[in-house]
Amino acid sequence: MTETRTETETRAAPGGAAFGPQLRQCRQAAGLSLRQLAGRVGYDHSYLSQVERGQRPGSADLARRCDGELGTGGRLAEAWTPTKARTGTSAGRPDSLDTAWQQLASAFPSAFRTAPSAVLSEGPVALPCLPAAWRLPALVSELSAPQTGNRAAHEARQVELSLSIAETLTACGRAGEARRWWWAARQLADALGEPGLRSLARSREATSGLSEGCAPVQLLELADEALALALQEPRHPGPVLRARAARARVLAELGRVVEAHELLPEVLSHANELPSASTGGPAPYEVHVVEGSVCASLGYWTAGCLMFARALELCPDERLEERALLELGMAECFAGGGQGAAALATALRVLIELPDEWHTTYLYAAAERVLIGVRRCAPALTGLHDLELLVARRGRVGRTVGSESSWGRSRE
Repeated sequence: MTETRTETETRAAPGGAAFGPQLRQCRQAAGLSLRQLAGRVGYDHSYLSQVERGQRPGSADLARRCDGELGTGGRLAEAWTPTKARTGTSAGRPDSLDTAWQQLASAFPSAFRTAPSAVLSEGPVALPCLPAAWRLPALVSELSAPQTGNRAAHEARQVELSLSIAETLTACGRAGEARRWWWAARQLADALGEPGLRSLARSREATSGLSEGCAPVQLLELADEALALALQEPRHPGPVLRARAARARVLAELGRVVEAHELLPEVLSHANELPSASTGGPAPYEVHVVEGSVCASLGYWTAGCLMFARALELCPDERLEERALLELGMAECFAGGGQGAAALATALRVLIELPDEWHTTYLYAAAERVLIGVRRCAPALTGLHDLELLVARRGRVGRTVGSESSWGRSRE
């Protein structure tokens, strides 16, 4: 297990020795290497190295586990606890990420010991070009990096990374673990107090919840909160766009079509207000994805198909999952518009040609919407049963995620 605290202060142990150096002394006395101890206690060895050097504070859980492995009789737990009580948590900083990290490491016991260095070295821009299961170690590795530069920017980036981890876990079929990260991201964003970031955390969770099959009533609460927060900064159209889009899609799911329709012009107007290449905001193709998703949810099939097609033209070729989702979005619009054969052919091609490691919860949710549409407009089509069989594979997503064989497999 590892944690996400980024403070760089050391914690003094009784007698004046720092927790990190005392941990190193006990480890060396037991004749264990850093990697050996990290493997036994379930923590990333690079994180453990930072703790020993005093660059990371450690945790009560780490101290307790090391006591058990090193036979130090509670000495390390005692060394860490008194100073923890004395220094406390940084002002305004919740322990939510610490908790979520611990839960994640419990669910993925071998992920961070077996992830190849090639994955961990991928830059943030390259992450969307990796299958979901490969993104997780790289995201956590960046999240655990020591703070550099502006603290507010660093913590805002932590919110973004936590949201990406939640979405990645959801994509891998691990909704239970994802919920802890959604909660952690909201708590950290709330502690930072930046309305746009707080809105983003809620709108992305609500949008993801539609693919997970979460209760729409609960998602509407998130979407309402997201919009109220975004409107506190109306000059920043990015959060407003995402919040309005999330609310429109949730309302459509609830059958409140009139209210959802009222939001469509506002979604389109806010999309037009976004700069063509906004730093830190959605890319142009992502804006078209939002527009297409809202249009499709409201039954504007031609407009939705056009938006998805524009997004597909702009989406980088190496982002296989996103491009597959865009094609399935177009297929859903084909089916909604009565073109069942085109919808079926597109969905079958995407699901068959896309390598298995790129298949996610989001992909199967989109394919299921196509299946429903084809059943309505052309139930007698040959090949419909084949699509049903492929969509039924959704239950297999994530079954091997976290195992040695899954995470330890070399990239070719």
